[in-house]
Amino acid sequence: MSETERAQVNGAIRNADVLIVGGGLSGTMLAVQLLRLPGTRRVLVIEPRAELGRGEAYSAVELGHTLNGNAARMSVDPDNADDLTQWLTAYIAAGGWPESDQQHVPVSELFVPRGMFGLYAQQRLAEAKAQSTSSVEHIRAEVIDLQVQVSSTLLTLSDGQWLRGEFAVLATGMFPAARTPQTASSGLNAAAVDPWDVSAMRQLDPQSTVLIIGSGLTMVDAVVSLDQAGHRGPIEVFSRHGLLPHVRRQPPAWVDFLAEDQSLCSPRQLLREVRRQCRCAVHQGIDWQAPLDTVRAHIGRLWSQASERHKRQFVRHVRPWWESHHHRSPPLSAELVARLHGEGRLRIQAASFQGLEPSQNGDVILRLRRRGEQHTTLVRGAALINSSGIEYDWRRVARPLPQQLLARGLVQPGPLALGIAADVSGAVVDAQGLASQRLFAMGPPLRGVWWESTAVTDVALQAKALAARLVRTT
Repeated sequence: MSETERAQVNGAIRNADVLIVGGGLSGTMLAVQLLRLPGTRRVLVIEPRAELGRGEAYSAVELGHTLNGNAARMSVDPDNADDLTQWLTAYIAAGGWPESDQQHVPVSELFVPRGMFGLYAQQRLAEAKAQSTSSVEHIRAEVIDLQVQVSSTLLTLSDGQWLRGEFAVLATGMFPAARTPQTASSGLNAAAVDPWDVSAMRQLDPQSTVLIIGSGLTMVDAVVSLDQAGHRGPIEVFSRHGLLPHVRRQPPAWVDFLAEDQSLCSPRQLLREVRRQCRCAVHQGIDWQAPLDTVRAHIGRLWSQASERHKRQFVRHVRPWWESHHHRSPPLSAELVARLHGEGRLRIQAASFQGLEPSQNGDVILRLRRRGEQHTTLVRGAALINSSGIEYDWRRVARPLPQQLLARGLVQPGPLALGIAADVSGAVVDAQGLASQRLFAMGPPLRGVWWESTAVTDVALQAKALAARLVRTT
C-alpha cells in the first residue's frame, strides 16, 4: 500500500469539490464566482500568504503604489463594470482614503492604491461567503506536488497535508523574475532590494546611487518606493530598449476599427493600421491613446488566430512598444518619474544585463552591454533593484510545483514558452497534447494562450467562465 493510500485509509486526506492552487486575485475571483453559483460545494484555496485576495501585486502597503488603471477599468465583477467605483465611493464616504482628493478627479477616475484594491477583493469574497450555501476555506501552505487521477486530483502540501479534489485549478498568478541576478562564472549573489520594500530602502544612504534593472511598471513602483523612503541620490535604470511606460490618460471613445475590419491579422498589418488610426486621432486633436485602447478587446482573438511565425514576430519586434504604450503608468507615479528624470537624478539607458562582478566594499557592480556597443561596461552602485518583471517560462521557475508538473508531463509549455498550454476553456494540455478533464488553469499561466491574461478584467471573465464549466461538469 502506498503512502497516500495509507493516508486515505487513516482519514489523513481532506476532500473537496474544487481545489484552487493560489489565493491571490485570480484564485480569489474564481472562489467568488463558485460561491455565487447555485448548489452546495466545498472549495479549498491553497495559498501560503496570510491573506487571500492579495498575492504579490496587492500586498503593497504604501499609498503611492497604485493600480495602473483607474477605478472604472478595474472591477472584479464581470457583470458590473462599476463595481469598484461603487465600493470605493462607499469606502471614501466612510472615512477611508482621505488622500483621494489629491487626485482631483471623480471616483471612477481614481487610481486606487494596490493594498486598498486587495481589501476590496477580500470584501467581495467575504460577501459572497455570507450569501452562499457553498464554503471556501483558506489552507495556508504551498502546493509542492499534484497528481491527476481518473476521477480526482491529489495535492501534496508543504506542511505534509494531502488534499483530494474532483477538480484542481492552477491560479498561481505571476512568478516574479529572479529578484537576485547572478553570474555563472563567479556564482555571486547580490542582495537585491525588493521594489516595494520601503523599509529596506530607508537603510540606504539617502545620497547613494541605486541601480535598477528593467524600465517597466515595476521600475516605476521602485522609484516611488525610493522617494517615499527619503532617497535623494542618483537612480540609474537599465533595460534592453530603454523604453519608459507612457502615462495613462482618460481619452474619449474611438471607433472600434478592428471590429469593422477583421482582415487585419499579421503584426505588420496591425501595427500599420494602429499607427494610422493614432495619426488620425492626433490630427483631430484627440489623444492617440483613444484608438490604441480599442485594440485591447481584440487581443485574445488576434493572438489565438495568429500563426506561430506571427506570434514570434510580435514578441520579437512589437512587444517592447506594446508594453510601454499599453501597460501605462498611473499619473502621479509618472509625474514623479518625469520630475526626477528632468532633474537629472534618474537616467534611463538602453543596455542588457550581463552579470554581476565581485565587490570588496559591499557595493553592487553590474556588467552591462549598452545598445549598439560590442564591449561591456561596469557600473557601480550602493544597491540593486531587480525590476525585470515576470517569469512566464515555467521551465525557469524555481518552485516545486511547476517543476513537478513538468516532470510528470501533466503540463507543457505554452506557445513560445509563455505559461502553459491549455484549451480555450482553461483545461490544461499535457505533454501528450491531451486536454485534462480534471486540471484547469486561469490568469497568468495562460499568457501563451491569450497573451493578455493578467489584467483584472481578463481574469474576471475567465473566473466566471471557468466556474460555470466546473459546476456544469460536476
